[in-house]
Amino acid sequence: MQNSVDNEANDRRDFLKLGVLGAAAACGSMLCSCGGNKADVGKKVKLLSPDGELVEVDTKHLRPVHKTVVVSREEARQGIPGKMFVMVIDLAKCNNALKCVSACQKMHHLPEVKEWLQVRLMKDSPAAAPYWFPKTCFHCDNPPCVKVCPVDATFKRQDGLVLIDTERCIGCKFCMAACPYSTRVFNWSEPELPEEVMCLTYSPETSVPSKVGTVEKCDFCPDMVRAGQLPDCVTACPNGVFYCGDENEDAVSSQGFIPIDALFYRY
Repeated sequence: MQNSVDNEANDRRDFLKLGVLGAAAACGSMLCSCGGNKADVGKKVKLLSPDGELVEVDTKHLRPVHKTVVVSREEARQGIPGKMFVMVIDLAKCNNALKCVSACQKMHHLPEVKEWLQVRLMKDSPAAAPYWFPKTCFHCDNPPCVKVCPVDATFKRQDGLVLIDTERCIGCKFCMAACPYSTRVFNWSEPELPEEVMCLTYSPETSVPSKVGTVEKCDFCPDMVRAGQLPDCVTACPNGVFYCGDENEDAVSSQGFIPIDALFYRY
């Protein structure tokens, strides 16, 4: 009889834990879709604690959960059929808010010292005015990093994106030496990742969980664009610096609003 009571209690605790996780995941997805909406700051939601108590939690403490489309390793290497992804960065609008950098770090569980997206202060000549330059991976049309990789860990997809498969990467750093823009970083130490991230199944489209002794870089968030969502760097920017889309569908209609002085990255 005692075992039956204990089992019922354990079942109830497990159910409540699942309820909390499910609610947190659902709220995280909604927060993600809002793209950093300031109206959500300070908003409270009610959740069940593992002990069965109803508690109020500020939404800023909930971990965002991105909905991703699970694809095979072959699909991740081939890319999305019929797509050619592009990004335009309006240099005149950037004021070094760095929201794009922090959003990228949060999305990919990067420490503050590691930046896949860097914002640099540039000056074309001594007499010219300085300007802020957000530098991502250029996803080159003819990427030298792909040519020098001896194990096919770095590859270019049919949709224009250049990705890294850390399951194949041996850490030789040839791609880092070949990159003309210095946009790649190396994992010198074991990444400190949450347990729920370490348990994820690795994919070149998500780039997580990261691994020690491998190379990383901006990946254009292909898991998000496959799901029809914008990369976090785009939605987090308060000044509308970033434009991105599919060259095959969006380029013609977007010509009217792409600024002439914008820097165009062709992926």
